[in-house]
Amino acid sequence: MEKRDPWYADGLKFACRQCGGCCGGAPGFVWVTNEEIKAMAKEMGLTVAAFEAAFVRLIRPGKKSLNEREDGDCVLLNEQTRRCVLYESRPTQCRTWPFWDQNLTSEKRWKNVAKSCPGCDRPDGRLYSLEEIEKQKNERF
Repeated sequence: MEKRDPWYADGLKFACRQCGGCCGGAPGFVWVTNEEIKAMAKEMGLTVAAFEAAFVRLIRPGKKSLNEREDGDCVLLNEQTRRCVLYESRPTQCRTWPFWDQNLTSEKRWKNVAKSCPGCDRPDGRLYSLEEIEKQKNERF
């Protein structure tokens, strides 16, 4: 059987606007690894233990998530600026947005995501190649 290229074979445009839209709203999980926790703690000038006590919750053995506020916003989203306070060391889940499996299932789904994400599918966005998209899509969090 012949393998067909995905609908985004010519690439997709994206440029993060740091609007905070993907960082809040609905409750959920922002999965973090121990290495990511270590990097974020370092950026904040905290010990790993202090960072975890303030910003991380254990969901089940081996699975940790960043805390969220009552309104569903990530605890690391600045409430005034709507920007991530640890953008440079943000977790894989955050770094790979919007190139997640569920956003790439169809062009229609991508266009729907673009309605709420001002960085998706914009003419001035960076063109990500198929290889770059696939790499991000396949990163696990």
